[in-house]
Amino acid sequence: MKTFLRLRHWQLFSLFVVPPLVLQFITIWHDDSYTWGNFTVTLLLMIVFGALLLGWLYALGKNLHTKLPPTITMSLKLFKIFFFVPAIYILLGAIIMIAGEPYFIVHGKSSLVILSIIFLLHLFSMFGILYCFYFIAKALKSTELQKPVRFSDFTGEFFLIWFFPVGIWVIQPRINKLFGKSKSYPSNE
Repeated sequence: MKTFLRLRHWQLFSLFVVPPLVLQFITIWHDDSYTWGNFTVTLLLMIVFGALLLGWLYALGKNLHTKLPPTITMSLKLFKIFFFVPAIYILLGAIIMIAGEPYFIVHGKSSLVILSIIFLLHLFSMFGILYCFYFIAKALKSTELQKPVRFSDFTGEFFLIWFFPVGIWVIQPRINKLFGKSKSYPSNE
């Protein structure tokens, strides 16, 4: 996981953006009719590159937490919970779609109960991802400033992480700088 922290911004950007675009163009140009097989390939690509993005976020959250000064307490366990809920939700959703078994369809009609559960899980998953962005942005700014910060202090970092294709160019050099140093602080787990 620490490999993500050592990659340069352009390498990380290339890893996240170039292969999915190239493979998507190949899939589109390969066959004019969009078949179920193409859909499965697209879903698998989404899983792989989604896993890479989630790996980067996890590496940031976990490793920035170890760099926090002792005066700042942030719950790594809470970060992990809010990280793994969306990761599992997304993985299960993709598996169900690949299997072609839409369990939420009952006799040709959508089951309101199942759709309600999916909707609530989706909202919770979105909250979890936003919390991860919040955690990483706060940990990054707190580590850089070596003092407690308020949301107004790290709003920029929060949105840069959220809009990661742009944010990578600003955030990753700062991550490289932090993890290029040998100075480290005890974990606040």
